[in-house]
Amino acid sequence: MSDLTVTPRRGATLLLSLFTLIVFAVLVSLGLWQVERLQWKEALIARIEARIHGEPGQLPASPTWASLKPLDYDYTHVRVTGRFDPTREALIFRGSGKVGQGSSQPGYWIMAPLLLADGSSLLVNRGFVPLANKEAVSRPDPQRGQEVTLTGLLRAPEDRNLFTPADTAAKGEWYTRDPLAIAAALGLPNPAPFSLDEDAYTAAPGLPAGGATVFDIPNNHLSYAGTWFGLAGTLLGVFGFMMWRRRRG
Repeated sequence: MSDLTVTPRRGATLLLSLFTLIVFAVLVSLGLWQVERLQWKEALIARIEARIHGEPGQLPASPTWASLKPLDYDYTHVRVTGRFDPTREALIFRGSGKVGQGSSQPGYWIMAPLLLADGSSLLVNRGFVPLANKEAVSRPDPQRGQEVTLTGLLRAPEDRNLFTPADTAAKGEWYTRDPLAIAAALGLPNPAPFSLDEDAYTAAPGLPAGGATVFDIPNNHLSYAGTWFGLAGTLLGVFGFMMWRRRRG
């Protein structure tokens, strides 16, 4: 019989080899994709770090707001002047937050409308308050109703997921930072599609506790890449062992 004849044993070996090659290529491709994601994430983190620590710039002009994308402005440090509306605010529930050096506890971010000179409005995250200070009367604010100049970080809207509870706009309570939805519920004029996290050093003393920005940008792409490449290497090892066993058998 010719050596080129495809016997059942040789056919099974060819199919196994083809399957191994395909799976190996997929695993390596996934690893390379994670390497690309790692480079993208590191560049993003570097850009955010530069924005956070940069000198405050001007707020983007309101006519440009509709064309801005979150990557254009998220975490940008700005300075803005306006007057806080004393009659309206929104509460965004947070599962944990801190006041001063105290322990973490549930509470709310206080979102206050800042009315700008051009007739537009910007929701400002004044900071965190515990559940006990939910009502405005429990936290006197000397800046309420006053014209102020403050600095802070522009923030993009938060995404919802399957586990995010439904907002209760009628009670002024929210579970995501969604500036346009909150502005619509409050009846704000020409609202910005982003919000501003006020810096702690420009916030009024007491509550809310300013400087509530959470810097939590996961970057696990290197470990993911290692996992995919490791699986690819393991697959080759198993395949090689099986071929060795077949030859010995």
